Amino acid sequence: MSQHYNNYGGGASSQQYQGKKSRGGGYDGGQQRQGGNSHSSSAGYSGGKHGGQQHQQHGGQHDPGQYQGTNMTKTEFFKKQDEIPVEVSPAVPDLQLLQDFGHIPQHWQVAPQLLKNCDYQRPTPVQKYGIPLALRGYDIMASAQTGSGKTCFFLFPSISKLLNNSGRNDSTITMQVGNESRRVAAPKVLVMAPTRELCQQIAEEAEKFCRGTHLLLACVYGGIEYRTSKAAVARGNDIIIATPGRLEDMADRKDISLTKINMLILDEADRMLDIGFEPQIRSIVQKRGMPKSRQTLMTSATFPEGVQFLAQDFLRDYIFVAVGQVGAAASTIRQKIVWVDDDDKDAYLYGILLHQRQVGLVLVFVNTKQAAADLERFLGRMYIRTTSIHGDKDQRKREEALEQFKNKQKPVMIATDVAARGLDIPNVALVVQYDCALSSDDFVHRIGRTGRIGNQGLAITFMNNRNKGNAHEILEKVEKSGNVAPNWLKGMAISTGNFGQTENKEPENGHAYGGQDFRKHTTGGFKTAAERDEAKKFKNFDSNAYGEGDASRAANAQREIAPEAAAYDHMPTGKGGKNRGGGKNQGKGGGGGGKNKGGGGGNKGGGGYYGGKK
Repeated sequence: MSQHYNNYGGGASSQQYQGKKSRGGGYDGGQQRQGGNSHSSSAGYSGGKHGGQQHQQHGGQHDPGQYQGTNMTKTEFFKKQDEIPVEVSPAVPDLQLLQDFGHIPQHWQVAPQLLKNCDYQRPTPVQKYGIPLALRGYDIMASAQTGSGKTCFFLFPSISKLLNNSGRNDSTITMQVGNESRRVAAPKVLVMAPTRELCQQIAEEAEKFCRGTHLLLACVYGGIEYRTSKAAVARGNDIIIATPGRLEDMADRKDISLTKINMLILDEADRMLDIGFEPQIRSIVQKRGMPKSRQTLMTSATFPEGVQFLAQDFLRDYIFVAVGQVGAAASTIRQKIVWVDDDDKDAYLYGILLHQRQVGLVLVFVNTKQAAADLERFLGRMYIRTTSIHGDKDQRKREEALEQFKNKQKPVMIATDVAARGLDIPNVALVVQYDCALSSDDFVHRIGRTGRIGNQGLAITFMNNRNKGNAHEILEKVEKSGNVAPNWLKGMAISTGNFGQTENKEPENGHAYGGQDFRKHTTGGFKTAAERDEAKKFKNFDSNAYGEGDASRAANAQREIAPEAAAYDHMPTGKGGKNRGGGKNQGKGGGGGGKNKGGGGGNKGGGGYYGGKK
């Protein structure tokens, strides 16, 4: 039994989606989901229970004045959801929005079993606009932040259409393979996602929606033996959820036919089109007999113009749905951008994590697999319970790491972008970008792991001279989210010659979007001339970003990062060796001897931290 789903309503076999029918909630020899609260990767709201992320995993009670683990009442929570701006481009005449899952118009022809399985009441904004558009047959590109209910947005209409067409088509087809003819899977709905973990989450949600119906689904991905994937589709499937690489392999071996696809879904589409999956997706969609008459849905938290341009090759006369974030006054994510030189990152992170018990779950992002492994070892030596998730870990170890993080056995997790993209991890209180994201889109995806469903979250980003190239993009994202950017970041943006150039148009109402329809630019700037003059002073970033070596400003930045993790009064501020032991040297005490990977560190005046103790 895989532990991956055990906190969320009962155990699920690691093979639970391998072609098993979902009838009456049972699968795998009659094992049935029981206990706890059910979890799904999509954020829907079921009248007092949250159908997406569960903040009461074991049935605990919240204060009656709060709603679903937030600091708001239920009325305030739904009011805040209604305030989120949505742009639909081009406008669709007579669009009837989804207001309540319990009162869906009869002419939408949604199967009663699907409504029962869904068990939601109030839709999120992307569901409110996107589901009616999808049911009407439009191709859609939906930009909405992580945790906003995108999974339900694309699964609900897809499964609804399958149920309405039940009995008309088989889920297999006869193919000529060499000198023989054989039946192979011929799904009608195909969902592609960039990582196996995200595929599993989508499959879990899809299994819930299909419960008690005749529909068959399978989840196939790399990192497991090919024969396991082949067995999953052997009996035929109505829905296939897959990573592009494994799907292309199965299509090449003629174990899956894509000739009957009538609904194609690309989740985290910007990621797949931007980091090397494009050739595989193009091959799957354009060279495997997939019908051009299909409907296509794409979702992501961000859709930059370059990705939109590529996406046009897979869409027909599509509708762009941009779901904004609540304005600055109501933002749930507080961002801090701090200057930290590479040699000082370990000390800085260690200072933050000294108080991680008070903070809660901490997700730390790095840019390479090696950095993830090195940082996990370092924090382990400092007796901070840490796990990691990256591409070099096999599937079993990745699932184990996620489970340990979610149940707080190891409340600090280090992750790379590819491994963590799209993961639904509840209750992350703090995100630390140990390595600043290399693109503004990854920046948005990373900080979106906290501040979910009305909860307050904190995101801390380490930046230094290495990040000069995308300083203007980071500045734009920080300011549009209603947070205050340090003046040195503006100075850094000026030094690149890119300040004031933005990738996405900012709506007149002041709300921020993860992307806007590129088929339809404003420039940013300083609020005052004095701000600009001050920022221009910051042109030399060799040692730090505070002008003439102003150590006091650096110390202030450390103290102000996170009031919840007030470890910064203890952190030294001068220069020193590269200490994997936890800190910078002030010239007094050793700091573990320059490049010490294991001990000492953080010595100020001879005293130091070791194993998390002073």
